[in-house]
Amino acid sequence: MPDSRALLLASTSRYRKELLQRLGLPFECADPGIAEGMDADEAPADTARRLAAAKARAVAARQRDALVIGADQVASCGTLRLAKPGVHANAVRQLAAVSGKTVRFDTAVALLDARSGALLERVVPSLVRFRDLTPVQIEDYLRRERPYDCAGSAKAEGLGIALIAGIESDDPTALIGLPLIALSELLAQCGMPVLRA
Repeated sequence: MPDSRALLLASTSRYRKELLQRLGLPFECADPGIAEGMDADEAPADTARRLAAAKARAVAARQRDALVIGADQVASCGTLRLAKPGVHANAVRQLAAVSGKTVRFDTAVALLDARSGALLERVVPSLVRFRDLTPVQIEDYLRRERPYDCAGSAKAEGLGIALIAGIESDDPTALIGLPLIALSELLAQCGMPVLRA
């Protein structure tokens, strides 16, 4: 029998909320309220995994009988970490820095059973090859889409696709911020399959 416990998304991200809605499962969002600091000595995938688990644990501490989803994404280009730019000037610098290069987006998802403490995790990498971008193209894109809340300063699901030469990933939803293929597998392992068998 499928698990009927509450499903919580430990996130206030509208992108992750919209993605999770695709699965058609009832869920609620909860603010994990944790600092998303990066450790310079930590690999990007490890940072994403650590933060996804920390978000799930923070919400599970307040909801002892739920399944809690945590997610995080870290973008990197070589040794450069690409955080959410926040403001226009930072976004201009980021896009100029990745012009003609490949950016790796490590997207982690953690599913925590608050009752038992069992934690399931996955990290899904996406490689994004950016076109050679002119300053005019960068300004035009940023003026039109204003992706200041997105790591890497581009929305592949929107106009940002025009900046991109190619994407390699096992899960197209990972790049947006929540890998639904991996999450569907984790939910099934926890007794909450997306589709009835």
